[in-house]
Amino acid sequence: MPDAAVPPPADTGAEPVATVPGSEENRGQTVMREILASSWVVTTLAIVLALVISGVLIAAADQEVQDAAVYLFAKPADFFSAAWHAVSSAYVALFQGAVFDSTADTFAQKIKPLTETLTVSTPLILAGLGLGIGFRAGLFNIGAQGQIILGAVFGGFIGFTFDLPPGLHLLLCMLGAAIGGGLWAGIAGVLKARTGAHEVIVTIMLNSIAVYLVAYLLTTKPFQNPGSSNPISPPIPESAQYPLLLGDQFRLHAGFIVAILAAVFVWWLMGRSTVGFKWRAVGSNPHAARTAGISVNSAYIWVMVTAGALAGLAGSAQVLGTDKVLTADVAASFGFDAITVALLGRSKPFGTFLAGLLFGALRAGGFAMQARTGTPIDIVLVVQSLVVLFIAAPPLVRAVFRLPAPGTRRTRTPRSSTKEVAA
Repeated sequence: MPDAAVPPPADTGAEPVATVPGSEENRGQTVMREILASSWVVTTLAIVLALVISGVLIAAADQEVQDAAVYLFAKPADFFSAAWHAVSSAYVALFQGAVFDSTADTFAQKIKPLTETLTVSTPLILAGLGLGIGFRAGLFNIGAQGQIILGAVFGGFIGFTFDLPPGLHLLLCMLGAAIGGGLWAGIAGVLKARTGAHEVIVTIMLNSIAVYLVAYLLTTKPFQNPGSSNPISPPIPESAQYPLLLGDQFRLHAGFIVAILAAVFVWWLMGRSTVGFKWRAVGSNPHAARTAGISVNSAYIWVMVTAGALAGLAGSAQVLGTDKVLTADVAASFGFDAITVALLGRSKPFGTFLAGLLFGALRAGGFAMQARTGTPIDIVLVVQSLVVLFIAAPPLVRAVFRLPAPGTRRTRTPRSSTKEVAA
């Protein structure tokens, strides 16, 4: 009998994986590939599940809910009413603080939350794009924190040290920020390529070094603001600042445009260029890539340099646009939050861009939620942490919502065929 035709495997949207007989994949790369292969449905449901669980925590932390819980069985309606009011009020305040404040008096005040979300999202998007490149190339780069700091140091130093014409001054500051972040990440890339040092360990150490380095630099004469004993740099002159997009009443600056252009560049680099194809091949299987003639060590170095340059631009958004001054807290927690942004966006440019907007909204709206409803700001951190947990465990989300595993199909046997077999 002729062999039956075997249908091709279902397309799950994951990167193609080349295998070599007898080779063993790195376990961390395997886990990362499974995370990036999860569907958008699972990603969306992970966010919904995180918001639901956080809503339970919001209700549990509310004093009125706690009081109503004492006589829950006597008057259950009071308990559920108080819980609904606590959760809905918190999330409404979160929305009003992040997107649109309908209670404000003027239109400018109503849309100011949205501009704050875009401003906060800018460094998250830029750093997340850099980390996403590393993830797709098989490198778990978690050094965006240090790369943001070095980018801010280089860009800020050029900004407040030199007196140059507008436009040219800003471009040189941006270039300096990209070089600073690229060089800092390149250290991990070179050590990975030359000695096999694990990028996770190296980037963790570089993060710590960057934190102490900027703290030291701000105590030196070239970096300290004259006449001030505080660890703060001279202000960035207007010629080196990102121009404001909507006027002086908003903080939104042209760094957000840079983030959009960076997302387009990463889309072209990783999806349309030969270099991006080689990097993705290295991430899928470095052994097969090496056999095909791709220089894996060179790819490691340039992937890290590119990722660091994007993180450095994230630092420039802070020092040249939002803060307009260099401080020891210039990176805040953007570098660590960018890891979640890259994972949530499946390391794809468009997904990372949307994930950056989401986390920017959580950051911007969290303060309004705390001020208006008394909800602890830590609830926002809980939401982010739960998103990380569920994104890193797609089978858990599928089990909660009873979703089928990717690539599986439900087939129904025709009744006629069943009867023939029985006969």
